[in-house]
Amino acid sequence: MDHLTRLLVDARDGNHRALEQFIRETQSQVWRLCMYLGDPETAEDLAQESYERAISSLHRFRAEGSGLHWLLTIVRRTCADTTRRRTRQRRLHTAAIAQAQLRTGVHTDDDTGWEFDDLIARLDHDRRAAFALTQVLGLSYEEAASILQCPIGTIRSRVARARIDLIQMLNPTADAANDLTQKRASS
Repeated sequence: MDHLTRLLVDARDGNHRALEQFIRETQSQVWRLCMYLGDPETAEDLAQESYERAISSLHRFRAEGSGLHWLLTIVRRTCADTTRRRTRQRRLHTAAIAQAQLRTGVHTDDDTGWEFDDLIARLDHDRRAAFALTQVLGLSYEEAASILQCPIGTIRSRVARARIDLIQMLNPTADAANDLTQKRASS
């Protein structure tokens, strides 16, 4: 049993210091995953909510796997729930703006600045999760597969596709070159 799992088991059994130590030792990874699965502005709130969910579920932790994986699974679900909620709100907001633009005839342009966090935020949710776990947090593909509850091959595929998506976002002409390369390779 690894150190973090031992702390989590002790915390489950009522040791408050073990819980505090577990939180201290995992908070940077939790915050970074929240930043990439959510967004930098709400990473603190997502991390807080993730720990609240974990603490309230602590009595159900069976130590059948890594304590860190258990926690990161909760973080992923918390971020997914928040993303779904925001997506619904964003759709309503976008519809309201579109109606206002139609009524007024005034249109606005999106900001086109490219920063790493912005690019990652534009990835499909599944690709973003796989990319953040493996490339940002440095977990193995096997660990990411365990957290995301899918086969390792799926993680590898999602990370590869995320890389292609990121390259295409940075260089839209790479899309046409990539298509041409793939056509030549398949011939």
